[in-house]
Amino acid sequence: MKQRQVALVTGARRGIGRAIALELANAGFDVAITDVETSEELVATRTDIERIGVKCAALTSNLADIAHHDALFQAVEDALGPVTCLVNNAGVSVMSRGDLLDVTPESYDRCLNVNTRGTFFLMQAFGRRLAQAPRSDVNRSIITITSSNAVAASPQRGEYCVSKAGLSMATTLFSLRLAELGVGVFEVQPGLIETEMTAPSKARYDALMENGLTAIKRWGKPNEVALTVRTLATGGLPFSVGQAIRVDGGLLVSKY
Repeated sequence: MKQRQVALVTGARRGIGRAIALELANAGFDVAITDVETSEELVATRTDIERIGVKCAALTSNLADIAHHDALFQAVEDALGPVTCLVNNAGVSVMSRGDLLDVTPESYDRCLNVNTRGTFFLMQAFGRRLAQAPRSDVNRSIITITSSNAVAASPQRGEYCVSKAGLSMATTLFSLRLAELGVGVFEVQPGLIETEMTAPSKARYDALMENGLTAIKRWGKPNEVALTVRTLATGGLPFSVGQAIRVDGGLLVSKY
């Protein structure tokens, strides 16, 4: 019997992570979802995934606590089977926006420890498991959600930009290391996506988009990021390595 596809989506209780988890469930994946703590939103996401007709495990996981990464993969395997697709979506933003000269070590360390260090070692833990597993005909992948700020500088949240730029390079590095194992490793760079997290900035960016900030003059939707992830997770780019896919309405296209 062919191995089931099992996706682990970090930070999936709401927003982009939730949309990704639901889209992969619709593609036939059993899905494990994580968040740093249990919540009604996490439970609701699990319920919605199970309604699709696949299995789901909702787990708590602190991405920055790298000593527990192996235990996380084992918990998913015990519940659903070996992970075949890792989606690195969990992350944090700055503690407060402001002058680059006022960035605190606490906010800097928080962004780097979660967004970059935590995700780097989660990919490493997954890569080691894949290296020890027998080869199969099941598509195996790592898809990392970074940000347009992996490329575009935003001085009011500099520590976030640094963390995402580092994560972008980490994804490239793992794409080279794991290509020989037949593992597709990709980066998705969302732009302005309409979620609860971005709601406080909506009025400001509405005006900027109307004045040409983006080529498509609207906010992106979480499901538009999720559709991109589904394409990658199901082997839609079989001869690409480390590709960075922009889901940003043309935000990062050079224009004048």
